[in-house]
Amino acid sequence: MPSTCATLEIRDEADAVDAICAAKAKGDCCAIVGGGSKSGLGRYAPQAQALSTAALTGVTLYEPNELVLSARAGARLSEIEALLDQHGQQLAFEPMDYGLVFRAEAGGATIGGAIAVNAAGPRRIKAGAARDHLLGFRCVTGRGELVKSGGRVMKNVTGYDLSKLVCGSYGTLALLTELTLKVLPKPETECTLLAIGADEAESLALLRRATATPCEPSALAMLPAGAAPLALNADAAAIRLEGPAISVTARRDDLVARLARGGLRFETLDEYDSKTLWRGLRDAAPVAAKVGQVWRMSVAPSEGFAVVERIRRAGAPMLAHFYDWAGGLIWLCLETAPDAYAAVVRSAVNASGGHATLIRASEEVRATVDVFHPQPAALTALTRRVKNSFDPAHILERCRMRAEF
Repeated sequence: MPSTCATLEIRDEADAVDAICAAKAKGDCCAIVGGGSKSGLGRYAPQAQALSTAALTGVTLYEPNELVLSARAGARLSEIEALLDQHGQQLAFEPMDYGLVFRAEAGGATIGGAIAVNAAGPRRIKAGAARDHLLGFRCVTGRGELVKSGGRVMKNVTGYDLSKLVCGSYGTLALLTELTLKVLPKPETECTLLAIGADEAESLALLRRATATPCEPSALAMLPAGAAPLALNADAAAIRLEGPAISVTARRDDLVARLARGGLRFETLDEYDSKTLWRGLRDAAPVAAKVGQVWRMSVAPSEGFAVVERIRRAGAPMLAHFYDWAGGLIWLCLETAPDAYAAVVRSAVNASGGHATLIRASEEVRATVDVFHPQPAALTALTRRVKNSFDPAHILERCRMRAEF
C-alpha cells in the first residue's frame, strides 16, 4: 500500500465504519494495509492514515463437504491453504504472493489483499481468476456504510454481482472485512512435462498446440534459457498435468506423442519438483530476483512473442523475462530508468491489444509514470462513476490507480 504517516488498527467492522466516517468528516484519505506484501504495488500516493486489517484474522466458516470457506480479510493465505490442505482442498485460482517481487516477508499475503488485486497464478487458464471463486463478501465503503453482497453458493441471484467490482479494485472502493470463497479438491498428484530444444517462438507455439489437445494441462509456461528456477541451458516449454496418477501418466505420454518432432527432447518433473517450479512461477521468481523494474503484460497467447520482440527491437535493456498462460501473460524485468521504458512497453502491448502494468519501481517513478495501462475515455468515465458511487469523497486509496481519482 502507499506510504502513510499514521496507522489505525481495525479490530472489527464497527472500527472500520468509525475510521472511514472520521476520515470523511476531516477530508482525509486512507490506505488499506493487510500483510504488507503489496506495499509497492500501484501508484505512489501518500495517504493521511493507514487502516490496518491485520487484526481481522481467522476462518469464520469452513464446510469441506460444501466446498465453501469464509475468512476475515486479514487472514493469511498461508494459514488458509494449510487448513484446506488438511482436507485435501485448495484455492484453485492459485493466488500469487507478491512478497518475492517486493522482497518482503514470504507468506505475508492475506486473503483480503489477494481478492483486492484479483490475484491468480498459473492455474488461471483452467480455473479462472480470484473473482471467479468469490461467492460473497462484507465490506465498508468509502461512504462509511457496511455492505454485504453475495452468499455461500455459486448460483446466488440476489442483488447485483458486486464481487466482480471489488476484485481488482485495489481497495479503492471499499475496505473488505470478510470473504466467502469456493474451494476445490486438490489433485491426487501432478507432474510437469518439459519440452526442450525449440526456440522461444517455437516453444510458445508448442504450448498453444498443447491447449488444443484433450490432455487438459492446468498450466503452461515458457522459460528462456537460464531462467530460474530451472536454469537450463536451453529454452523450455513447461506443461503441468494434474489428477489421478494413472491419468497423469497417460496424458503425459499422449502429450509427448502429439508434440514430438525432430530436435525436441522431453523431460518429466515429479510431483515435488513440479510443485517447486510452479510455486516459483506463480510468484514471478525468474524476474523477482533481478535488480530492475518489473512489468506484467497481458495479451492474447498468440501475441506474446511479438510483444517481447518489439520491446527488444526498441532497445529496452531486458534483464529477464518469461511467459505464463501459454504466452498470454508476460513477466519482464528491465534495467532501471526514470520513465521505466513505459512508452516502449505500452507501444509494444498496444500493437497487440493487451495491457501492461508496472509492478515494481521506486516511489519516484510510480508517482510520475502511469502504473496501470491507460483506459479509453469511455471506460475511464465508467470507472469514475463506480468510484464515486462507492466512495464519493475519494477517502479510500486516493489516486492509487489513477491520478485523477
